[in-house]
Amino acid sequence: MKNHMIPWKILSAVMAVALVAVSVGWAMTANRTFKPTAEKQPASTADTASAMQHSSVGGEKRKLIIDTDSGADDASALMMAAKDENIEILGVTVSEGNVSLQQAVETALMTLEMTGSDAPVYAGAETTYTGKHRDIFSVFGKDGMGDQKLIHPTRKAADGNAVDFILDTVKSNPGEVEIVALGPVTNLARAFDKDPETMKKVRRYWSMGTTGFGNGNATPVAEFNVYHDAEAYKVFTESGVPITALGLDMMDDEVLMSKAWLDCLEEKGGLSEFIAKSFSGLVNFNLNARGAAVADNPDSVCMACVLWDGFMQETEECHASVQTLDNETYGEVILYKKGYGYDTGVTFDDYSFSVVTKINSKIFREKLEAVLAE
Repeated sequence: MKNHMIPWKILSAVMAVALVAVSVGWAMTANRTFKPTAEKQPASTADTASAMQHSSVGGEKRKLIIDTDSGADDASALMMAAKDENIEILGVTVSEGNVSLQQAVETALMTLEMTGSDAPVYAGAETTYTGKHRDIFSVFGKDGMGDQKLIHPTRKAADGNAVDFILDTVKSNPGEVEIVALGPVTNLARAFDKDPETMKKVRRYWSMGTTGFGNGNATPVAEFNVYHDAEAYKVFTESGVPITALGLDMMDDEVLMSKAWLDCLEEKGGLSEFIAKSFSGLVNFNLNARGAAVADNPDSVCMACVLWDGFMQETEECHASVQTLDNETYGEVILYKKGYGYDTGVTFDDYSFSVVTKINSKIFREKLEAVLAE
């Protein structure tokens, strides 16, 4: 009997040790996996993007190239960057989009002149990436700035092409330049075609593009900047470079510019009046088309993500699939969330497209007014 008891004691001891080990292992796994949401979400991409957003290179000013099609919201965003003492605008590159290329160039020049900036402006794409004409009505008015006769610059565009300027500037400042795309990305797509290795040396790309996880404005599923040249946006997103995108779903009531707000700005004169008048065409369009006397200003909200500490609060890492078939889905950007268990089991190697999902919209009005009052 004694000989039979000893193995059972040994077995019991082994089982007890094993049970403790399993319990400890489970506890460690649970601790690692089921962290509170507040800890888990911002740590994914918001912290990384925010750190990149606000850290300088060697204590110097952040270096931006701003790519624009120069509507009223572009002008507002451009002013924000030009007035920021921590920013050096290396150049503004322009493409057609909201308006013709020439009109867009003149608006960019005028906007910079209003802020006292002498940053060079370079003309770029006069057509879409494929050369196909896409006739789109400008909701900002014929000149993109409310048709208020605001645009009469005293200087001209710099010599040279936007694509060459982008490539030469990045080559001269590898790892330091951030590109903020406020319109169709035709210039960027052509730069990627010409020299993809240089374009990979950009420090960070920012884009006002896509619907985010909401609805479109060009069509129910497409946002204007992408819709105007979806082929270019496809080249951009498939390049694999890190992109932080601000979508239309971030346009909540706190950032919408009501007619009453714009009237108050106009009374202040200066930059405030310039911006208020530039949005008058959009207010009229929204009133007639949607029954709301407001102006959405997504380019400035995008620029706020670039410039202002704490404004961009959370992002979602995604794979972006841009639809280019010439049908009702043209310009839609399908966003596959990283780590999400889709029923089809689809996964991708690249999740470099970070979509802004939360902003501190309550501070937008006050901070924008402060910039325009300077």
